[in-house]
Amino acid sequence: MVPAQPVLQPLFSSMMLRFLFRTCGVVVALASGLCASEPVLKPKVVVVAIFEIGADTGDKPGELQFWVEREHLDRTIPLPAAYHDVRANTDGSVIAIAAGTGNTNTTASIMALGLDPRFDFSKTYWLVAGIAGIDPADATIGSAAWADYVVEGDLAHEIDAREIPSDWETGYLPLGKSRPYELPRLSSEYTPGQWFQLNPSLVQWAYALTKDTPLDDTEGLQHLRAAYTGFPNALRPPFVLVGANIASSTYWHGRLLNQWANKWTAYFTEGKANYVTCAMEDSGVLRALQNLTKAKKADVSRALVLRAASNFDEQPPGGSAAASLAGEKIGGYSAYLPSLEAAHRVGSRVVHAIVDQWSTFETHLPSPTAP
Repeated sequence: MVPAQPVLQPLFSSMMLRFLFRTCGVVVALASGLCASEPVLKPKVVVVAIFEIGADTGDKPGELQFWVEREHLDRTIPLPAAYHDVRANTDGSVIAIAAGTGNTNTTASIMALGLDPRFDFSKTYWLVAGIAGIDPADATIGSAAWADYVVEGDLAHEIDAREIPSDWETGYLPLGKSRPYELPRLSSEYTPGQWFQLNPSLVQWAYALTKDTPLDDTEGLQHLRAAYTGFPNALRPPFVLVGANIASSTYWHGRLLNQWANKWTAYFTEGKANYVTCAMEDSGVLRALQNLTKAKKADVSRALVLRAASNFDEQPPGGSAAASLAGEKIGGYSAYLPSLEAAHRVGSRVVHAIVDQWSTFETHLPSPTAP
């Protein structure tokens, strides 16, 4: 009689191996947080705010608070690798994050969010909604500007202003150049992330949808803008417009730096863009979204940048840059609450339109002719 052991031994070993592989698979899945009971969220829109003051609700608002309270983003999803946890509505169709001040913080936060396996951002629209300084030549405080271009303001060579040659107007030089605004401009391969053009069709759709949005015009705003004589657009009530944004982690202020911002924007966009707003984060957000797009984790062509003017970027006629900057920093931004209101009031119209028409916009990007 043939012994049973030689037959049973391989059978037993095979069963044990299958059991161990299945067990290890469960352990790995649990360790990764990818449980079957937690389906991957597929947000329709991500709102990218920058900072919050105190709690997300119920106190003095930062850029995130109005979105959390008014869009009912009642869920908190921990995101330890980012500056701030994610806030989400009940079904996860709209989420928001405070990405942190400065290009470094925002890039890190958006990369942390975009690479998190709990989310699928392949069809998601991204809306940066924050406050900014504004060029009084183009608009007034309390206005809201959709960015058509974002230009990086930190990648540069610099010579202290006390040492620049007498025939230079600035000591700030493009990378790889020996004079201000020297031509020809270096290619984007040499200076990646120096400038970004947002999807023109999407930007024009957002503008067409929101251009008639009523914005607050208080007595305080009227008093502050009245000092900007000689600037017709600064004397207007707040309105919605389109224009380029400079993103610089250095908070700059003053008429001479305003002139630099206008020329820096024109230089890198070859005259295609007009500088309107200044902030500290938008090139970081777009750099992260470009990288995530290459990794097939996001689609940067679905990104929008909206900046509402909390202050003028330069002093009024007859004033000094130092006194103007000190007034903004000590007394708080001159149009702080109206700018937060404008960012949500204008931006939420785009968010609601995308969510309400998701059956179309999931696969077809909005255009100026879209309803």
